[in-house]
Amino acid sequence: MALEERVVPLGRMVEAAATIAPYVHRTPMLSSATAARVVEAATGHRPAGGRVYLKAEHLQKTGSFKPRGAVAKVSALTADERAAGIITISAGNAAQGYAYAGQVSGIAVTVVMPADANPSKVAACRGYGAEVVLEGADVGETLDAMERIRAARGLTFCHPYDDPDWIAGTATVGLEILEDLPDVDVVVVGVGGGGLIGGIAAAIGQRRPGARVYAVEPDGSDALRRGLEAGRPVRLSPRSVADGLNGPFAGEWNIALAQRFVESVVLIPDEWILAGLRFALERTKQVLEPAGSAALGAVLTGRIPIADGEHVCVVLSGGNVDMTRLGELLANAPALPIP
Repeated sequence: MALEERVVPLGRMVEAAATIAPYVHRTPMLSSATAARVVEAATGHRPAGGRVYLKAEHLQKTGSFKPRGAVAKVSALTADERAAGIITISAGNAAQGYAYAGQVSGIAVTVVMPADANPSKVAACRGYGAEVVLEGADVGETLDAMERIRAARGLTFCHPYDDPDWIAGTATVGLEILEDLPDVDVVVVGVGGGGLIGGIAAAIGQRRPGARVYAVEPDGSDALRRGLEAGRPVRLSPRSVADGLNGPFAGEWNIALAQRFVESVVLIPDEWILAGLRFALERTKQVLEPAGSAALGAVLTGRIPIADGEHVCVVLSGGNVDMTRLGELLANAPALPIP
């Protein structure tokens, strides 16, 4: 299917919202006046109401937005696919999402993760009842291991982000943003493989087309930017402190939706990602993982174009930080000047 033919209709998103509602949290919309002052100092423009709004998906089941997509995908499987059991590949958060979806749906789940995967994310997957296979020194080796296991066991592969059912599930974040902040002008989302921004951008673009959606990627992990430039997925070896954004490529569905509904892709260095993490902890008392703080870091450092009086929403996408590394992350996180 050509990129321009890949569409997730608004009605499908609304159906996904009803399907997943019993199994996911309706996450809150927080706000910060201090963040708005930092933005004004960095850009010269004051957000509407003197506040920056924060969609708290780090408070979602499993600690990230992933169960929205995973439950939506699992719910769309056939009876035979469900009976076979499912398999996926992930560095952590998507693995947890599918492990949780399998638990609430009564489906056996196998997740294949890199050998050096975050120990806390591995433990969480096992806690939800999934079988975890740790294999591969790089993405290619982990993919090979996943395919070998899938073929040997006859498992149903569920993609961790490049799938229309998954995207319909993540689009529910966008629908909730519009319910809580109907006049939103700017929505900022961190990007790995693109499964979150694909859904949010499609929802915002179809329901409030005047709003702008910005993608934020680490300097060393720019799969979506490269995919948009090439018009197809481009494989890379991503390197960023935000391991949850280290997607080996952006999905075809997500590139297609970004072409239509994303204003632009903004790249930021790891230090700004950590600045967002530090600000969230110190000023909003929210614990984020680096992947969950990338969008906030981009906004606070003035990388996102904002006009006076615009309603700005930042998606805090995940909070599964390895507590044994939190001190190290904070030690490398610059403190932003607070006016």
